[in-house]
Amino acid sequence: MVKIKCRGFRLICCLLAFLITIVLPTNSYSTDLNNIYNWNLPYWAPYPKIPSENKMLKSKVYLGRKLFYEKKLSGTGTMSCGSCHKPEKGFGDGSDISSGISGQRLLHNTPTLGNIAYIPIFTWSNPRSTNLEEHILLPLFKEEPVEMGMAKKKQKIIKFLVRDGEYKDLFNQSFPDSKDKVTIKNMVKALAAFVRTLISFNSPYDNFRFNKKYDALSEGAKRGEKLFFSEPFNCFQCHQAPFFTDNYTHQSLPFNEIAYHNTGLYNSGSNKKYEVRHAGLYQYTGRPKDFGKFRTPTLRNIELTGPYMHDGSVETLGEVLDIYARGGRLVKEGPHSSDGANNILKSKYVRGFNLSKRDKQDLIEFLKSLTDYTFIKNTQFSDPS
Repeated sequence: MVKIKCRGFRLICCLLAFLITIVLPTNSYSTDLNNIYNWNLPYWAPYPKIPSENKMLKSKVYLGRKLFYEKKLSGTGTMSCGSCHKPEKGFGDGSDISSGISGQRLLHNTPTLGNIAYIPIFTWSNPRSTNLEEHILLPLFKEEPVEMGMAKKKQKIIKFLVRDGEYKDLFNQSFPDSKDKVTIKNMVKALAAFVRTLISFNSPYDNFRFNKKYDALSEGAKRGEKLFFSEPFNCFQCHQAPFFTDNYTHQSLPFNEIAYHNTGLYNSGSNKKYEVRHAGLYQYTGRPKDFGKFRTPTLRNIELTGPYMHDGSVETLGEVLDIYARGGRLVKEGPHSSDGANNILKSKYVRGFNLSKRDKQDLIEFLKSLTDYTFIKNTQFSDPS
């Protein structure tokens, strides 16, 4: 009787083991809990929206990180995504306008990639650029203007990735359910997964405001915070905490927050003298009221991401504040000579205000308190080679 029970028990164990191998195959990374990416967000930060077709895996994030710094993804082998999105520059590039591999200048200032997982639009003014995976294709493959110059070299990319043993293994781990592992589509998914991890929520201001570390800010920065979030300065109207922009999205939002503003940087929209670089939203909508409207950039890490504005034409934070205090920029000479303060299309929030030397310095100190040095020094975001 005892032997029969033992045999029955062993039979049940074998059956369970067999079922487990079916449900949880040991070689399937899609069900490997150890491969699921952990966001490790602060308690107050919402989770970003992630497309269901591009789930976050550790191997995929690492693959994307390698690809982000891979210069062989450019036509000359001299440029990577990291060439224009440098960690030390807050994942901007420090130039007014970047150039592609041919030396051709692009249209606009390179935006930061910090917290891009929370951004619903990915260019300065194109309202249709709402899919990160699709947007990543542009710098790689578009022909006007040329950036990385791979428009006719997709097969060359595939051959390189297949022949590289580490890349091939990472694609296998990251896309276990794909019939064809090494594809342009999967490469772009990996790049998107990596840049979504570029989360910056550990600035002195975050420690002060959310972690109650009241000595994290100087007295000047504390005064600057009060000015920032008050009338008549109105900074907070477009740069809303905690993202410090009015363009944001996350899992708790049923819809995306998207806004464009004309800040009185120029005043040639009313007579339609804008070149494409400065046309803004009008380029896509054709509505005259949209001349010179651009997406509000985040102010996080703003100390590192200058020069400023869509064309990189403003060098310092002090100059930015002077423009807003004046209610628009005065351009005295050149093709765009005009008075932005008189721009009838500018935002209602750009009304001008009195700015004392102390107020100006306090606001600058506050803006610098949004710099997250743990973000730019995070080795998980650096070149792994």
